[in-house]
Amino acid sequence: MIKEKPKATTAKVATPKSTIFTKPEAKVLSVPTGKLNTSNLSIKESLKSVDTKEQIQTTNIKNAVFEVFNFDQVKMAWRRYAYEVKEKGKETFYNAMVKRDPKIKEETIFVMEVDNQIQIDYITPHLNDLITFLRQELKNYNISVEFLLIEDNESTVQFLSGKDRFAAMARKNANLHTLKKVFNLDIEF
Repeated sequence: MIKEKPKATTAKVATPKSTIFTKPEAKVLSVPTGKLNTSNLSIKESLKSVDTKEQIQTTNIKNAVFEVFNFDQVKMAWRRYAYEVKEKGKETFYNAMVKRDPKIKEETIFVMEVDNQIQIDYITPHLNDLITFLRQELKNYNISVEFLLIEDNESTVQFLSGKDRFAAMARKNANLHTLKKVFNLDIEF
């Protein structure tokens, strides 16, 4: 008896298919169209967007309402905004607005008087909000606000000695000299 050799079985091992990623071919144009889509910044495109924004603003201003208002309405709107600013925690802005009423420079230009440059620097970033509020409240879109720096001579800080302080107070109230004599007070310190 002849034994047959067992047939060799070959097992197929599944090999993972490798995928090759290829970059798609770039389109070749024979004539430039000017419509190249890139992720780069374009100066022309940024200028076009600025121009369109300006056109929209000018058309909005042309269509805007320009109602006549009186100074009492301005003061009321000014105070309302001052209290809104106070609620937002902007005390410096509030104090500058409440300390003095706005002055009229021209028909729609108001002057905000401030004490120092610090107030101007603090209020300047928030000035557009004030102007927008006034324009909406008074229904007039020509309104603008300017600053005027006011220097108070009385508020200058002076370091006075005891005698100088007494002399300044005695100028305001002459009875202090009488009290000094009656009670034999010594002011030197």
